[in-house]
Amino acid sequence: MAPKHKWNIGYLLAAILGVLLAQQIWVQTQRIQQIPYSAFQRYLEEGRIESVEVGQETVRGVFTKPVDGHERFVTQRIGDELARELREAGVERYDGTLETTLFEQVLSWLIPIGFFLALWFFFFRRLAEKQGLGGGLMQVGKSKARVTYEERTGTRFDDVAGIDEAKEELQEIVQFLRDPSGYGRLGAHVPKGVLLCGPPGTGKTLVARAVAGEAAVPFFYINGSEFVEMFVGVGAARTRDLFRQARERAPAIIFIDELDALARVRSGGGAMGGGGHDEKEQTLNQLLVEMDGFDPAEGLVIIGATNRPEILDPALLRAGRFDRRVLVDRPDKPGRIAILKVHTKKVDLAGDVDLDEIAQLCAGFTGADLSNLVNEAALLATRREADAVYMQDFENAIERVIAGLQKKNRILSQEERTRVAYHELGHALVSMELPGTDPVQKVSIIPRSVGALGYTMQRPTGDRYLMTRQELQNKMCVLLGGRAAESLFFDDVSTGAQDDLQKVTDIARSMVAQYAMTDALGQLAYEREQQSAGGLPLAGQERRPYAEVTAREIDRTARQLVDEAFERTCGLIRARYDQLDRAARQLLEQETMDESELRGFFDIREKKTATGEARRRLGRRRDPAA
Repeated sequence: MAPKHKWNIGYLLAAILGVLLAQQIWVQTQRIQQIPYSAFQRYLEEGRIESVEVGQETVRGVFTKPVDGHERFVTQRIGDELARELREAGVERYDGTLETTLFEQVLSWLIPIGFFLALWFFFFRRLAEKQGLGGGLMQVGKSKARVTYEERTGTRFDDVAGIDEAKEELQEIVQFLRDPSGYGRLGAHVPKGVLLCGPPGTGKTLVARAVAGEAAVPFFYINGSEFVEMFVGVGAARTRDLFRQARERAPAIIFIDELDALARVRSGGGAMGGGGHDEKEQTLNQLLVEMDGFDPAEGLVIIGATNRPEILDPALLRAGRFDRRVLVDRPDKPGRIAILKVHTKKVDLAGDVDLDEIAQLCAGFTGADLSNLVNEAALLATRREADAVYMQDFENAIERVIAGLQKKNRILSQEERTRVAYHELGHALVSMELPGTDPVQKVSIIPRSVGALGYTMQRPTGDRYLMTRQELQNKMCVLLGGRAAESLFFDDVSTGAQDDLQKVTDIARSMVAQYAMTDALGQLAYEREQQSAGGLPLAGQERRPYAEVTAREIDRTARQLVDEAFERTCGLIRARYDQLDRAARQLLEQETMDESELRGFFDIREKKTATGEARRRLGRRRDPAA
């Protein structure tokens, strides 16, 4: 399909004005007649001239009646004495000429040409800047990489926390760049390329800058999208120029961020390819050639970063190009504590701030999220004019990051507030009743900016990497607690459980089709987890590899799991119907309730976690005396 061109109304108006101006000039030239000076004198004597304009070089005027279809005339002026002498000598035709020097003739050519060239380059520069070409024709094929030298890098491994495994992997790169010749004394060579992959915000760019800072070498930074532009061949030219500059400054590091924008899997060709795909493929091919063409002993290392490594071209990931893949994942609890220590160095903390507890509350946060959390807490403390940042500020910042800002101008009706209170307390009650679920920290019915009319905040007990079938079923019950409470305390249900129902459906289908946690479908995985390293679904889901009968069985089994979880949840709420009713009335008065207040209403003892019970059972199995 041909690309659609966008027309600028300014260009159209300029074209119309140019046509009108040219037409006016042509009309004027058709109305004015060039006559000799002798004819002018004759017409003057005959009374055929109505008016004249006398200049230094020319005489312009208007005929009383048109002469040969012309109303106006122009003639070159000559001296009156010379004209009289010529007339007395019998010369019938004489005229003046405008003498010009060679210099004036050259200027008459150069000035218009220079004007049009300047106009052209001005518009071309504007077009180039809009297209991101660097503002000049000669700069199109130049690399747009930003070069940072060792004295300006300012980032060291001490500034990077929470990703110790990735730092250990990259220490080898640092040692090689410091001493390329001595590092290969036993015949080994450093990997040509290192691919950093992981979710967004985990510190891939930061750790790459730290490698350059530790090795004290030039750092070439460029984004994958900056290679490909409007013109065909620009990306390949920029790739060549980038590697040329890096070789001249070797040892050096080339860091390509968002590598997936440049190195996606190449298409199979054909008519459906399109020019854009051809340009990207040419750029990728040039990158492959450059990575094959340099000697590792030159001291040149390529580091790429992406959160979608599964869509990269296999030719880029083979041995000899990106030899090593380093996962920069979300930090665990010790990693979050280390990151918080780095970001709170310049923050005045109060004595009640416990970084261990904050890290416990921030399970799943990336390094960028933790940096934003510390900044939000400092802003909240500054806003209330405190002398330091207190633990309360961090708790409020966590709520703000997770649930959004309080919407004080969103006024709910009394009926809506009552329904939201029972809904949130339904979640809280089921979570406090069942083992293996995160304990409830706070319940609120204050609307938030993310669209939630209320929320139940749970405190994660730790980083979880595996979940049992029982824990997934309990999680489904907690998600259905709000809908179950509405169905028991009101005549009808509302749309408030939309997000809960979507999550419950995803869990049930995953248990059936991915985790094989039901007896009906056996130990088969019917669906793959179509997610990238960043936790985002991939485009172009493949067709399901099972029959229609199996699809109906998956739907039936998933619905059965949800129905069983809903009945179980309703039973838990019926058993504490009066307690939840009293708690809801109290929540409507004060709008928020913490864990201690909830336990006072529900009279639930501290529960044992299912994870702890499973570990104890596993320990008894491993003990021969058990």
